[in-house]
Amino acid sequence: MEAESATENRLTGQLWFRSLLLVGLWTIPGVLVGSQLFFHDRIQGFAVYPNLWPRYVIWQWVGWSFWIPVTPFILLLGRRVPIGLKRRWTGIVVHTVTASLMSIFFAVWNTLFARPIAPRASVYELDPRYFFESFALQRFQTSLLTYVVILGVGYGIDFYRQNRKRELQASQLQAQLAQAQLEALKMQLHPHFLFNTLNGIAMLVRKGGQQEAVKMLVGLSDLLRLALENAGTQVVTLQQELSFLERYLELQRIRFRDRLTIELAVAPDTLAAEVPNLILQPIVENAIRHGVDRSSDAVLVEIRARRENDRLRLEVRDDGPGFSGEVRADGSEGVGLSNTRQRLERLYGPEYLFEIGDAPEGGARAVLEIPYRRSEETS
Repeated sequence: MEAESATENRLTGQLWFRSLLLVGLWTIPGVLVGSQLFFHDRIQGFAVYPNLWPRYVIWQWVGWSFWIPVTPFILLLGRRVPIGLKRRWTGIVVHTVTASLMSIFFAVWNTLFARPIAPRASVYELDPRYFFESFALQRFQTSLLTYVVILGVGYGIDFYRQNRKRELQASQLQAQLAQAQLEALKMQLHPHFLFNTLNGIAMLVRKGGQQEAVKMLVGLSDLLRLALENAGTQVVTLQQELSFLERYLELQRIRFRDRLTIELAVAPDTLAAEVPNLILQPIVENAIRHGVDRSSDAVLVEIRARRENDRLRLEVRDDGPGFSGEVRADGSEGVGLSNTRQRLERLYGPEYLFEIGDAPEGGARAVLEIPYRRSEETS
């Protein structure tokens, strides 16, 4: 009931607004023409007094008010019988006949309602039939032009609305397509780290580390549950992203034991910042692969986050051997990094920076910069 009442009130408000708008629009020619005739008569030497100006305006407004109720009819007829490529001549004939009839009705209206209040004595004395004939002849072209203007404005408004509707539909389709692409890219990450983790579990089992393998399976279960909970989410806070990453790193600590050390240097003011969901996991996985997997020594992986004005800077660095000596045959990035770059492109366009390579101090480094946006959930 409340929804129906709200809809009814909204429709009533729209009806009143459109009615007042029509009255206001057709008041303009009444004021302009009435003022013009008033000053014309004064210049020509007619006995016109300053206090007669309102009467001139009212006289002309009454005449032009004929178009107030007629305008909606013309707009409706224009939609029902459009002048387009199809049935073009039908539209031209229908609107020509209608415009001619409107000219006659305009003359009748002015004869009945405007003539009696005209401020000119000569007009008072005119016979109504003669007044109708002279008015119809003199204002025929004006009436046709008025009809054409109303019809043209109606077509212009309809064209604008249809164009806006098409733009909105195109925008919605584009957003839906982008969302679908992002979702597909993100879902690629699930089997990616799942297969890598299962591969690590298999290696532990082959080496006789059953207890560690069981721990990894339990940890993987928690990790997948958390990933599925955020399956439809594209953006999370950095704190949520780090919470997921910590669970992933627990699996890697079990796998590599004392060969992997993790250090976090995260500025407190960045924890509420928005970041793409699962954006750090493939970058950290890449650091572990290029660091720990390719080194027999203990490797340190550092994860840093800080705010630089209106930018959020994330950095993952390891002190392993770096990328030297390892180049893909096709020169491309792996699934994780390629996926990350595509997601950033769709989310931020040209407003992101993602660089990965050897660090000046040794090892590998990945730098990610995106616009700093504070999550509304934490505001």
